[in-house]
Amino acid sequence: MDPFQKVKIGNTGVEVPRLGLGTAPLSGMILGDGLYGGTAHEEAVRIINRAQELGVSYVDTAPLYGSGRAEARLGQSNYASADRDSFVISTKIGRVLNPVPGGRTAKDDPDGVGDLVAANSWTRDDVHRSIEESLTRLNLDHVEIVYVHDPDVEPFGEEQAVNEAFPALIELREQGVIKAIGCGMNIWEMPLKFIRRFDLDIILLAGRYTLLDHSGLSEFLPECVRRNVMITVGGPYNSGILARDLSKPVTFNYEPASADLIDRARRLTAVCASHGVDLKAAALQFVLAHPAIATAVPGAQSVAELEENISMVRQEIPTALWVDMRAAGLIPDEAPTPA
Repeated sequence: MDPFQKVKIGNTGVEVPRLGLGTAPLSGMILGDGLYGGTAHEEAVRIINRAQELGVSYVDTAPLYGSGRAEARLGQSNYASADRDSFVISTKIGRVLNPVPGGRTAKDDPDGVGDLVAANSWTRDDVHRSIEESLTRLNLDHVEIVYVHDPDVEPFGEEQAVNEAFPALIELREQGVIKAIGCGMNIWEMPLKFIRRFDLDIILLAGRYTLLDHSGLSEFLPECVRRNVMITVGGPYNSGILARDLSKPVTFNYEPASADLIDRARRLTAVCASHGVDLKAAALQFVLAHPAIATAVPGAQSVAELEENISMVRQEIPTALWVDMRAAGLIPDEAPTPA
């Protein structure tokens, strides 16, 4: 499979490669009771620069990731000076960043953002504010894709998204300010309601269609196909369980993985090993086989991880592997697999 093969996002004019780069691990993100990721500034910029050198032409980011640091590091990378038609950037609205009282200012911070804290808001005014501030951190004059980020985390989030955020993004798309809109979430049920209500282009679905979690398969993905809504898969390794040594503690959905999930991951690993295939290769190529899915954006905390992700998409996988996974009840019969 070619990791840099381009896929069109409807009639938006946007094309993304099968493999992009997610930036959450490059900056640190508070999830649950802990910090996910947290690469140092210089190493993060080095990873992003290497992605640009290798031809990764889609990078996903968000204000939430490192409270502005992921966007700022991307803005200090080689992407900021590259031919603007050579890559696609997506960011998100839903978190606005405010200074931490008594915290570092931008001039005292190697990332140039200072100490900021995210506040959840999906109002029309904060859509515009968030995009403007993201562009400043990104050192760009536009982004191609904007996702409504996690409106399920607040009781008022869905209402604000429906009444304010999506209408504001639709206006910006009609004005040509952005090209494609959607939402980015860790669940599929609310995005299903959104695509039925609004003319959306692309959904970032994190962790709900993977080699281990097929919950988005039966209802959500077929609706996306019917409506010509494309999917970006976030968290294709389910935050670590499909990419780490299973003899050590691993996470699923950013929390310690349960014993039954670890057992299932071990069974998947055993099938892969019997065919001489890396589990990460199977994880990436499994999701990319579905016709609704345009791209996957795994994160990377080192240049080695970045380069490995590219090689995993290219790895040859025999058809017999998928046959054995189906026979073992590890993947559903209706799940498409690579030809």
